[in-house]
Amino acid sequence: MGTEMGKNDAAVAIAGGRFLIVGAASLVGSATADLLLERGAAAVTLLDNFAFGSTETVAHLEKDPRVRIVRGDVMRLPQLLAASEGVDGVVHLAAAMSISMDADPWTGLDVNIRGVQNMIEACRANRVRKMVFASSNAVYGYGPGVAGDLVEATPFHSLGAPSGAVIYGASKIIGEQLCRDAHRRHGLDYVVLRYSTVYGERQHYRAANALYIIETLDRVRRGERPRVVGDGSETKHFVYVGDVARANLAALVAPATDVAVNVSGPAPITTLDLVRMVTRLAGSDLVPEHVDPPAGRVRLTSGGPFRIDHGAAAAAIGWQPQVAMEEGLARLIRWRDATVGLDAPAVHR
Repeated sequence: MGTEMGKNDAAVAIAGGRFLIVGAASLVGSATADLLLERGAAAVTLLDNFAFGSTETVAHLEKDPRVRIVRGDVMRLPQLLAASEGVDGVVHLAAAMSISMDADPWTGLDVNIRGVQNMIEACRANRVRKMVFASSNAVYGYGPGVAGDLVEATPFHSLGAPSGAVIYGASKIIGEQLCRDAHRRHGLDYVVLRYSTVYGERQHYRAANALYIIETLDRVRRGERPRVVGDGSETKHFVYVGDVARANLAALVAPATDVAVNVSGPAPITTLDLVRMVTRLAGSDLVPEHVDPPAGRVRLTSGGPFRIDHGAAAAAIGWQPQVAMEEGLARLIRWRDATVGLDAPAVHR
């Protein structure tokens, strides 16, 4: 792959294309696979080591002749080389998140840094046309310095943030830079998508902020009052998984390369409003109780109300969110009730 690639060379057509999703047995991975297949992809390889992801997440895809499910690990370059051979585009989702970083930072750093470099090397060797790298709004940090509009030039803030969150955010910054370096040195086309907290069907328990949604739903289904940490005024910014899947495809088909953009929902929400919304959509009138932060859990806070601006994504890849929080939550609850029943907790992966 040379360094003189024209701008339009970075656009990858979905219909008839061949794609690899790394970290595919996940909320975002399964939704992205669904959309690729819906849009006419000729082949989609789903690679995961299933340490965090679940086979249940991609079980509905097993009988599609265009789908290949591979048990593989980002720490094993030969497996990535084999999986990416003949592929047009890669969506790299595999990562250890803040909670995992807090429990086991060494493994998390391996996955989030060496794993990304391995994927880049596989893309180079197999002349993959484009890589989409899933980054995070964690690159802006947490704590007192995080408030107002967060745009792509916002610096990283770590003062007062939990160590697991700082390590996670820093690892994503390094992953982004590895992509930039590969583009500069070798002409690898890529787009970085900085996801805000993702929620939706097949919701898991791995994202610290998403716990507000899924644990509220679990408590309400058990007839217990939902809980709000503190006074409930903390701001969170979520994005619906279907919108994230659309962003992944938009990044592939756009001529854009060597760019990082935010992928966020239409508007932020306070934790109190979020808990009330989930409770109401679950058909309950239980009143939230205010509690102190749980001991020993990673808790991600900001310095005040904030919004993750997604204007640059509209300009670079033609994407903007479509699903409002209330509609996305309603879809999640319908999926959960249809999948595991009204009286059972949601799946853990």
